[in-house]
Amino acid sequence: MNQNAVKRLYLMQVGSMPEYQIPIVCYLAQTADGKNILIDSGLPEIIPEDSAEFENGKDVIEHLAGIGLKPEDIDTVISTHYDGDHAGRHAAFTKAQYVVQRAHHLDAATNPRFASIRSEWDQPMERIRFVDGDMELLTGLNLIETSGHVVGHQSVLVHLPKTGAILLTIDAVPFGEGFTRDAQDDGTNPDAEAIRASTIKLLDLVERERIGLVIFGHDTEQWETLKKAPEFYE
Repeated sequence: MNQNAVKRLYLMQVGSMPEYQIPIVCYLAQTADGKNILIDSGLPEIIPEDSAEFENGKDVIEHLAGIGLKPEDIDTVISTHYDGDHAGRHAAFTKAQYVVQRAHHLDAATNPRFASIRSEWDQPMERIRFVDGDMELLTGLNLIETSGHVVGHQSVLVHLPKTGAILLTIDAVPFGEGFTRDAQDDGTNPDAEAIRASTIKLLDLVERERIGLVIFGHDTEQWETLKKAPEFYE
């Protein structure tokens, strides 16, 4: 195995939307040479008033402690986007480099949607690595630009030695029922065209790469069938 290749993937539920029984989740990828890459950080410690529909559970810091890690052990935080249920604990990882699509960061700077947790994602520029489109971040871990849910959203493709390829759609496709080539738009979503384009992009990727496991961002039914930390995929 390449020493900087991903060898494990942990799935962590950090909260929920009780009204809809929707899980709020983040992920940890570990490489063979001991690097820890956090994918999103979940809900903030104190839920802002504009996000009252969310409820905290076992937060990301507790999950990491359960597998023997402290916040300073995180080398990289992949920001799929800055919504409050995905970037709410970013500021806890003071030794990490943050990886985000440039277009998303620029949009967030003036978009009130992301203002309530700005203190979490608005980190010193020298610690932010901007990405423009799709890229291989390291061996076995690719970032896939999937705008639509928000400008500059990114999904993550992880290649593991035993499980093979796992696609984390995040909020590009939050529920399995939406992972289809059929039109989903009800005519009210202004970003429907971009959402559809990203969905098709991911469907094409799954077919081309023969991806065996696609994990949707907030799919309760699927989540109940998956391995969760401290268990892991390898």
